[in-house]
Amino acid sequence: MAGVKGSKTAKPRAAATAPKKAAEPVTLGAPELTCYPQWPNPPELVPGRSERVWMDLTSQRYAYRCIPLSMANASGWEIRLPFTLEVGWNGGDSLDAIRMRANQPHFEHLVSSHFGHGVVTFHTGWLFRTSPGWALWTRGPPNSIKDGIVALDGLVETDWLPFSFTMNWRFTRPGIVRFEAGEPFCFIHLVPHALLDDVQPRIGDLEKEPKLKAAHDAWSASRADFGDRLKAMENDAVAEKWQRTYVQGRGGVEGEHPMFHLSKRRLKAPK
Repeated sequence: MAGVKGSKTAKPRAAATAPKKAAEPVTLGAPELTCYPQWPNPPELVPGRSERVWMDLTSQRYAYRCIPLSMANASGWEIRLPFTLEVGWNGGDSLDAIRMRANQPHFEHLVSSHFGHGVVTFHTGWLFRTSPGWALWTRGPPNSIKDGIVALDGLVETDWLPFSFTMNWRFTRPGIVRFEAGEPFCFIHLVPHALLDDVQPRIGDLEKEPKLKAAHDAWSASRADFGDRLKAMENDAVAEKWQRTYVQGRGGVEGEHPMFHLSKRRLKAPK
């Protein structure tokens, strides 16, 4: 019987316990991604495309010179809508405040108004499993703009879940939006979930890293000089159009080459 404050009953001595072992650091191997269809002919699951319509429409397709932009577009897998869908929201919070129609009968198993409050819910048609410690970041296609509605991001622990997740979009205002057949409604990419909490961001002092500072200053000066020459329409700058330091993996500290560098990403299709 536990002692009560004010009584003369002696408190029992705590049992001796072995000292706790320090948590061992998590070691992650190369991730695996297994995709289980939940029904025959689920929505198409394909590697992400680097192209975007708005990027195509920039002058001379200028947007594709930003390698981080196109790399992000292709760093995951798309789940594509198998039919054309129109969804309308009247601004209310109830489930029936959202109305939808599609050019395919019985589409409700794939898309519905499940949460209300202007949220449209898509069922992916897939159950995903990942290696221990790896999760899936679920979102809309990167660097894609859809007027009137926005994709909601989620981080799903697919290394242990035995069930699927939904992909949700929320209206930004009342109105009607249209999803075309073949348009991705969900984008997934792998995240080392088990390691993120162990990351300790460190504030550095660039003055104490002379080699890094020299490389940074050289890059800044080169970029500013090229910009000035381009504005002045100097022939060599106009002919060059843009600097290719990043795409070619050049300009590291003391001219060192990166251990790993990609300018294009080509993920594998599920098989």
